[in-house]
Amino acid sequence: MALELHSVSRSVEGRVHIHPTTLTLQKGTMNVLLGPTLSGKTSLMRLMAGLDAPTTGRIHWDGKDVTGLRVQDRKVAMVYQQFINYPGLTVYENIASPLRIMGRDAKDIDKAVRETAEMMRLTPMLQRKPLELSGGQQQRCALARALVKGAGLVLLDEPLANLDYKLREELRIEIPRIFEASGAIFVYATTEPEEALLLGGNTAALHEGQVTQFGPTPQVYRQPADMTTARVFSDPPMNFLPCTKAGGQLALGEATAPATGSFAALADGRYTAGFRANHLTLERTSADAVPFRCTLGVTEITGSETFLHLRHGGDKWVGLVHGVHDLADGTEVTVWLDPAHVYFFDAEGRLAAAAAYARSDVKGAA
Repeated sequence: MALELHSVSRSVEGRVHIHPTTLTLQKGTMNVLLGPTLSGKTSLMRLMAGLDAPTTGRIHWDGKDVTGLRVQDRKVAMVYQQFINYPGLTVYENIASPLRIMGRDAKDIDKAVRETAEMMRLTPMLQRKPLELSGGQQQRCALARALVKGAGLVLLDEPLANLDYKLREELRIEIPRIFEASGAIFVYATTEPEEALLLGGNTAALHEGQVTQFGPTPQVYRQPADMTTARVFSDPPMNFLPCTKAGGQLALGEATAPATGSFAALADGRYTAGFRANHLTLERTSADAVPFRCTLGVTEITGSETFLHLRHGGDKWVGLVHGVHDLADGTEVTVWLDPAHVYFFDAEGRLAAAAAYARSDVKGAA
């Protein structure tokens, strides 16, 4: 069983919402749609669900063309960030409601409700009303109502966005367990790279209605196909710097480093170097690290970490360093970068060489 999108696009009044997209989502997989607000995540989900018709292309489910099939005739369930439960009904009746609409008999309904409630850890709450539950329990109730139908495709549109941090962390851990138990195709939309990494599975990076890369989540994160994907799958977005490779040397702005390892094979020429915020440090952490003189704009202290908003010549960078660093705005600071954490992109923005730390044989790269 698979959901296949064949050159599917969506335009409204001449405005492109989704560029032609070809994707295959296999049964029993977790698939994350990652991108900023208005990147096309919800539009793509609505096409998958049948809520909107594609302008071009076809959609196949289990080998059958379902492009024109009504959403109510598909085995699809969708949960939004504004999760909805019926406040006057018990948790039991909330979960049972779609099955009653389908005309299932009472015995089958009771069995399905109790099995789903057990999977969602809601059994002790079945006789409570939704407003008697915590936010996380209410969201689990909404998820249970979606799953009880036995849908082969479950679409989750930023389902944790309106929950507080503790509840988000709780459900981020539980959703992969729920996904494994159900065996359905899960599609999960998020703006947060960290959430995509926690959920695992596959990730499709979206930018302005276009899927820039799709594949196993660690691979997309460690080896982004281009600068756009690298920006999308970095929080804060990846920093960039013009650079030159000449012989055995890399010129990174005013700094130089030997072109060793995978970088030795780079053809001489101009590139754009990219590096994530957490790879800038205020201290020299390796013998190969190179220094950059920057002007500090603003610091944001989160408690255990500090965001440094930096200006390096005409480039704006963000550094994420451990600890509390109360530095004055406008201060000249030196930040350090290990070349092992640098990606190289060619003139068209395509990946020319992945950072050494992110090669597939490196375990636990972050």
